[in-house]
Amino acid sequence: MTTAVPLPAGTTLGKSFEYGVDINLGTTGSPDWQSIRRISGVQPTYTPTTQDVQTYDDLGAQNSDVTGWSWSLAFNVQVNRSLSTGLYLPEIEALLARASDPDAKGEAAVAEFRWYHKPETGEPNPNDARQGIGTISVSRTNVGPNGEVENLTVTITGKGTFAKIANPFAGWSVTAPTISTAAPLNGGDGDLITLIGSSFLGTTGVTVDSDPAEYNVVNGATIVIALPVGDAGNVPIVVTNATGASSAFTYARAA
Repeated sequence: MTTAVPLPAGTTLGKSFEYGVDINLGTTGSPDWQSIRRISGVQPTYTPTTQDVQTYDDLGAQNSDVTGWSWSLAFNVQVNRSLSTGLYLPEIEALLARASDPDAKGEAAVAEFRWYHKPETGEPNPNDARQGIGTISVSRTNVGPNGEVENLTVTITGKGTFAKIANPFAGWSVTAPTISTAAPLNGGDGDLITLIGSSFLGTTGVTVDSDPAEYNVVNGATIVIALPVGDAGNVPIVVTNATGASSAFTYARAA
């Protein structure tokens, strides 16, 4: 490859391993995102749905509009298990529960996923992160007679469309969140409250007076939460990520 035309300063080639996939072990309202560990071969695919809008004015040429997007996600994952319980890692158990249980039908057969740029060094691409709900198929590979590493090939087929999200990757050295302010003050049941702080990317849970709160991570410094039902008065708000929990932020609830 020629290097006659220089790249902008501070750029680097991406690596194939710089991608992450998480599965939601909780609910859409109260997500519990678990990174799928020991993955490889991550391949998201986006397919446009089109509708013919050809008219005489096109003079016989094809003319189609995109009316929607379908998606799929494929990857390989090594299978690690507990020596004491025999159970696989929780994300593997969640995949198999939806893909190899004869009672897994309807909503019991789907899971929510997010996939995103996860660089070895430097900042993650804020535009390369998606989230969607899909059905799961799993096949066991590396089944030769020589004791190969146990490996699963997983294919996720989108159930409906997908969404662009804020990239949740906060770097390899993640610190516990901090909450500095909350607005508006004196919110009541169901009100949306904006928390300002740090290390919010990768959030795994938010509680208000120990009750789980629905939340949306806007970026590393901003989370919007919905106040759960509770009593008026000063209550602690805590944000948690994989590293730990924030110090409790005291919030004055309305009656």
